[in-house]
Amino acid sequence: MIADQWCETTWRAQPGSFVSLMTLYESNFVRLLWLVRDLRAITKCTVSKVDSDCDLYLTPLELSRYTSVFRLTYEFGAETLQIRDPDLEVCVYHDARLAEVRSFRGFRRHPQLAKLQSRLKRELDQRWTRNMMLNKWLEYCAERGHHF
Repeated sequence: MIADQWCETTWRAQPGSFVSLMTLYESNFVRLLWLVRDLRAITKCTVSKVDSDCDLYLTPLELSRYTSVFRLTYEFGAETLQIRDPDLEVCVYHDARLAEVRSFRGFRRHPQLAKLQSRLKRELDQRWTRNMMLNKWLEYCAERGHHF
């Protein structure tokens, strides 16, 4: 397994800084590889099923040579009313080996998360929050045994 502790940072990296955000994107890419060995091979919705967790859905939204966009989510409810939570849109930059959250729809559904987001005025802080959430969730999914 590739370890994300080898993602290089500089002495200027501080939590919430641009440099540390780029390092977080690198870590997200590495952690995503824990779940998906070949991201380019995912061309249709794929489900990871494990006994110790909910089914994890990975759906390609856009696929190109250098960039792919995926939805990563759990799905709850009946077939007529699906609730996706967390519902992340993840952009993968294959050539740069980075993965960033483009959007997280959970802020509207959870009042405490909405309150947290409303305090984040800078785009950098919002991106940091979304991507830290992805980073921890990918670690959690890997610990549960998910893989595609």
